[in-house]
Amino acid sequence: MKLNRTTLRSVEILKLVSKRPDGITLDEICEALKMPKTSAYDIVVTLAETGMIHVAKGQRQVYTIGLTAYRIGISYTNHMDVLATLEPELKVFAREIGKTVFYGVLAGHEVVYLCKSEPENPIITTATVGSKNPVYCTSLGKAILAYVDADTRQKIMDRIHFRQKTPRTILSREALSEELEKVREKGYALDAREVEDHMECVGAPVFDQEGRVLGAISASSLYKPQEDYEKLGAAVKEKAAALSKVLGYMGEMG
Repeated sequence: MKLNRTTLRSVEILKLVSKRPDGITLDEICEALKMPKTSAYDIVVTLAETGMIHVAKGQRQVYTIGLTAYRIGISYTNHMDVLATLEPELKVFAREIGKTVFYGVLAGHEVVYLCKSEPENPIITTATVGSKNPVYCTSLGKAILAYVDADTRQKIMDRIHFRQKTPRTILSREALSEELEKVREKGYALDAREVEDHMECVGAPVFDQEGRVLGAISASSLYKPQEDYEKLGAAVKEKAAALSKVLGYMGEMG
């Protein structure tokens, strides 16, 4: 049986990109796969247009795994559909706490929202399924970044370009590192009005059966001075721990 060469090359590129959560350049793809740059570029452009890979533009253009590819690849963890497992749980949780609940994963140095569950009277949130936000100012991003391995965290932080979204946005690597230490101590992260001045969010990591951070869940609501966000963080952490156990994680939660 004759296999299509372009299709094989596309699969090879996807495999290569998936192994580099910090991103990979076109030159690195060409070097690793011994491909002409023009051939690789045509395939990469097509993969980007279809959402199979994501293009991150900065000082140099790098590629990370795309939302479409993630949705295909994440279909089963331990023979279970992760999103199908999480969504009904998060719908119930959103009603219980009366807040909008998200599930997100890393996409390069950003977090992408894969699931959104709303309570009966939801507030309007700018985050939608498929949208992205920086890791350094979101509770989802901080919750994940705090628990990835040190090497991955280093590479992701190397790519962050801090930009002020509100007066409370973290704007330095040092401040982010200190924040991540607090996340590991508490087991949950806060977005203390760092993305939008009127919104406060808390997030906690979700682990797979191997103990690797798979993503994170968060609870978002309009900021209220009287709200106990530490108590909410503990509730989100408890829910994330329960979801991790459903996905096969047997370890202790931080």
